Formats: sequence, C-alpha cells, structure tokens
Amino acid sequence: MSSTNIATNLATNESASTAQNTTRPSSLDHIPVLLKEMEKENRTTREMLSRIPDTIYDWQPHPKSMTVKQLANHLAELPAWAAMVLHTSGLDFAASPYEPTHAVTTQDVLALYDKSYQQGHEAIQSATEDILIDTWTLSNGDITLAEDTKLATLRMCFCQIVHHRAQLGVYLRLNNIPLPPSYGPSADQSTL
Repeated sequence: MSSTNIATNLATNESASTAQNTTRPSSLDHIPVLLKEMEKENRTTREMLSRIPDTIYDWQPHPKSMTVKQLANHLAELPAWAAMVLHTSGLDFAASPYEPTHAVTTQDVLALYDKSYQQGHEAIQSATEDILIDTWTLSNGDITLAEDTKLATLRMCFCQIVHHRAQLGVYLRLNNIPLPPSYGPSADQSTL
C-alpha cells in the first residue's frame, strides 16, 4: 500500500471516528452507574453478613480490632450513608457523635442492612445529577477529615462497604466459616 493510500485511509478512519464521537453524550450519567454498582455490591455484602454465626459476635482477632458485632453493625449501616450524603452538606462528629447500632444476631444485622440498603438505594435513585457536584464535608469540630463532591463521597462510601466486607471475610475465615464468592469464586467454591 502506498503512503498516499495509507494517509487517505487514516484520514477516512479519523473522519468516521469523529462522526461516531459526535453521537455520544457529552457527559456520563452517574446515577445509573452508582445504582448498578450498589446493586451488585449489595448481593455480595448481604451474603457475607448472612454467614455470621450468632455465636461469634463477641469475637475479635486482636484487642485493637473491632468485634464481629461492631464490624457487622458498621457494615450493615454503611449503605444508608448514601442518603446522608445526598440529603446533607456534611457530618460533624462533634455535633452528632456516632451512635452505632447494637444488633447481636445475624437476623437483626440483616434487617438493619436491608433497611439501610433501601434508604441508600432510594436516595440515589431519586437524586439528580446536579447535586452530585455539591461539596460534602466530614469533620470533627474544627478539624476537616474529608471534603469532596457528593459523587466522590458516594464512591468513598462504596469503597468503605467493600473494605469492611473484606475485613469481615478475614474474621469469618479465621473462624473457619466458608466465604461466599465476591468477584469470582472464593477458596470455598469450585474453581472456574
């Protein structure tokens, strides 16, 4: 192929690519993406919580670690943080100290989780794209712990869910409890 033909082909391909790009939306709608991610993580998180035997709620792997009860309750509460982020401009721990829930059975933890998930999912579902660029601040009195857009803060909430779910997975493993699959089979399932 001659250099003229190559140049013509490249120009034609570039024009076609430019024409295709003009039909794409100029911005991504974040709400459907957030909902899809929340729904996907919900299945795994709920399954992980359902594996906790009622007999290990006081167990902790180290004196500085949370107990299973503290971790399970915190994980169960996290989806509702989406509603808090979307309906407020921030949280000041000095003005509103964190009061954790104290569910002590898996049935109660799952009920808490289901309620929390519903609150968070409904808040995202009814949100507008415009609100996602508003600032949300986490503070403790005069100390700013985090400040970002509501979109970035929602992503941080999702990351917290995954982080604490993985932590719970370690707790369960240390107690010889089979783990459910997350992003593929766990060591307790058959391989791909």
